[in-house]
Amino acid sequence: MKKIVSLLIIVVLFCSCSEYQKALKNDDVAAKFEVATKMYDAGKYSKAIRLFEQLASSYRGKPQAEKLFYMFSQSYYKTKQYYLAGYQFESFVSGYPRSEKVQEAAFLGAYSYSKLAPAYSLDQTDTVKALEKLQTFIESYPNSEYIAQANEAVKVLNGKLEKKAYENAKGYNTISDYKSALIAFDNFIADFPGTPLKEDALFYKYDSAYKLAINSIPSKMEERLNVAKVAYGNLIKFNGATKYKKEADEMNARVETDLQKFTK
Repeated sequence: MKKIVSLLIIVVLFCSCSEYQKALKNDDVAAKFEVATKMYDAGKYSKAIRLFEQLASSYRGKPQAEKLFYMFSQSYYKTKQYYLAGYQFESFVSGYPRSEKVQEAAFLGAYSYSKLAPAYSLDQTDTVKALEKLQTFIESYPNSEYIAQANEAVKVLNGKLEKKAYENAKGYNTISDYKSALIAFDNFIADFPGTPLKEDALFYKYDSAYKLAINSIPSKMEERLNVAKVAYGNLIKFNGATKYKKEADEMNARVETDLQKFTK
């Protein structure tokens, strides 16, 4: 019995492959479309893509074009070819604005770009682009069933930008470029006011101000010590029981001692 079942499976697969190969070489676009649809419905998206690529130019403007280009876009998405999926979904939205699939296509087009966003440590150009696409979707379809997913994707992408900005600022502190660190941390805190990294940012801003001050030439030291004192105050105001309190207090004690030299 098992042998019979195995033989039937082989026959089905052979026929399917044979049908697909014939369709690739067939000039009959209707027959090709039928096989492409069959491949798509069977989840054989890579094979469907090859057929859709052959059919695309022939079907533009025809009644079945909407279905074809929807399946074409989905096939790219299902095979994780997100750049091509994003492009095809955008083209679908532009070409068929009255389609019942338009909101889904608009969301998946924007979401495809979010899949291209790299790790936070890398260049974030694609992340910014994805955020723009998702924001456009959210503004265009505020009541869409995909809004929750879109907002979640935006949150994840913003998290990448947030982490990137924080690590860049901290990097300046690490290499002792304290002036740049102060500017970068100010920008980070302004750009991401609700960040869970705010306490860390406030501490390393203080640390940068402190180290810049105690290593300054005498003519600039008082001014910079006062900047460090304000930064300490901002940290304690944000969290009086900060995890950095012991270290921050020790640093502030020196700041206060050094400032006294300028009051005599």
